[in-house]
Amino acid sequence: MKNRKREICTSGSVRDEDGQPPHLLGHRRQFLHLAAGAAALPAVSRFAWAQAYPTRPVRIVVGFPPGGGADITARLIGQWLSERLGQPFIIDNRPGAGSNIATEAVVRAAPDGYSLLLVGSYNAINATLYDRLNFNFIRDIAPVAGIEREPHVMVVNPSVPAKTVPEFIAYAKANSGKISMASAGNGTPAHVSGELFKMMTGVSMAHVPYRGAGPALVDLLSGQVQVMFPTMSSSIEYVRGGKLRALAVTAATRSEALPQTPTVSDFVPGFEGGIWYGLGAPKATPAEIVNKLNKEVNTALDDPKMKARLADLGGTPLPGSPVQFGNLIAEETEKWGKVIRAANIKPM
Repeated sequence: MKNRKREICTSGSVRDEDGQPPHLLGHRRQFLHLAAGAAALPAVSRFAWAQAYPTRPVRIVVGFPPGGGADITARLIGQWLSERLGQPFIIDNRPGAGSNIATEAVVRAAPDGYSLLLVGSYNAINATLYDRLNFNFIRDIAPVAGIEREPHVMVVNPSVPAKTVPEFIAYAKANSGKISMASAGNGTPAHVSGELFKMMTGVSMAHVPYRGAGPALVDLLSGQVQVMFPTMSSSIEYVRGGKLRALAVTAATRSEALPQTPTVSDFVPGFEGGIWYGLGAPKATPAEIVNKLNKEVNTALDDPKMKARLADLGGTPLPGSPVQFGNLIAEETEKWGKVIRAANIKPM
């Protein structure tokens, strides 16, 4: 080895050529050794962290009030994850701006797996609906897992005399400007489905946006508004109880949950709509945690009891990898972007 030069300082101490006293060289080398070890530590610690995750409560942030399809879906999967992973998965309802408030809260949260987002097709719609957002959904939210798909159902208050889609179209045209259509918010899937119905049938209905499906359904039940295109999960019990009348479902085929109810496309060829839900997390959330959550969600979707519960609500499981869920989000963002631009739908 090359001998390092030393010099005698005026103080009488011995220093190395870079000015470091010999007794500090050992400390310096030890520090560098520890720093090198620390650089290799994150991969190991992340794995151990993921193995132990979760060690405290996890919140699932939902962009709508309790009672709607998003809230119901979040509570179903949250209960499953709580039972499987041994920590509470708490539903955190943050309604407003078509779910953008909730989405931004998760975008800004620490990427540690303790803040998750109940993702839905409304996120794909908002990417085009809003000109200025403080985030880029596809870039800033990591896809975790799909949960379910479900159709909307066209429901009316029983005071509306129409019992079929053709009867409703005739009634709406005869009462132009007197029919109010509720939705879970401006630009939400329920709103977009209603606007598509208006475009394809030529009927005139005043849109009344709410801060979620729950409040909208309350006013529909009381007769303050006449028609709505809610998710099946949020409205099916009212239909079964006779409090709302289902005219049609928006899927391409009839739903097993409401087998006697026709599809809108039976009367309006080409009409189709619906919604999907899944889980997302802040970008940079460790892949080990994302994969652990994805595995648990897919296990839930393969469970006969969960399948039966989703079917009872009109939904079908949406299993797959994080990459597959990310591809769905990208495809839906492009699809709904075309609809929003064609219909010239604007946020309030």
